Amino acid sequence: MNATHDPRDVHELITVLPDVPVLRDRCRALAALDAVMGRRGGSYFDYDPAWGPGVEAALMTNGAGDEYTILFTPDGVFGRGFDHESWMSPYTNDDMALWPGLVDTLPEVFRPLLAEPAFCDDDVLTATVVFWRENSDTAWRAGPVEIPDDDGDGTGFLFRVLAAGTPEAYVDFAQGYYERDVDLEAVRHVFALRPLTEAVVKTLNPRAEPSAVVETAARAGYPARG
Repeated sequence: MNATHDPRDVHELITVLPDVPVLRDRCRALAALDAVMGRRGGSYFDYDPAWGPGVEAALMTNGAGDEYTILFTPDGVFGRGFDHESWMSPYTNDDMALWPGLVDTLPEVFRPLLAEPAFCDDDVLTATVVFWRENSDTAWRAGPVEIPDDDGDGTGFLFRVLAAGTPEAYVDFAQGYYERDVDLEAVRHVFALRPLTEAVVKTLNPRAEPSAVVETAARAGYPARG
């Protein structure tokens, strides 16, 4: 997986996602990079190690109505993504119904999350992508959802950076998003979860205040020590 190949849909996404510990570290690194690079009206990537009792959350929102949430729970991991322009959105039908197959085989341990207010509108899950992995699973799973040929579920752009999982993919994203050059070696430092030094912070964002960045990253679960 690299920055030039996005997962076409949830079925491809679940074949390229890494094991849970690696995914968690990847999410924490993205949140730390978001804190370093500077937030434009809010975080793009974030991580909340105390989202709920025993639950950690990786979050992405692009500010245009598209988002994902990945919950690391005592029972495993539950992920949902929402592409607001996809025909698979519940807003495209009068009943506000989920796309067929999206959650049909979701394990019972995750079903309460379908009514989580943070993910719902009028008690309906806002999602075009759903995937999960119970603690006993040896692979990521998704429901038997059929993706429309003339549209998609949004996986490609929602999970592009996370699925690629490389510093190079993040640099490709960040240079377009922040419209400035981004130092690859400094990004590699953060991806490795090494301590955020003043030199690394200033290399990535000369306007940043290192102590404030370190504090923000720590709140997002980034380790104080590598």
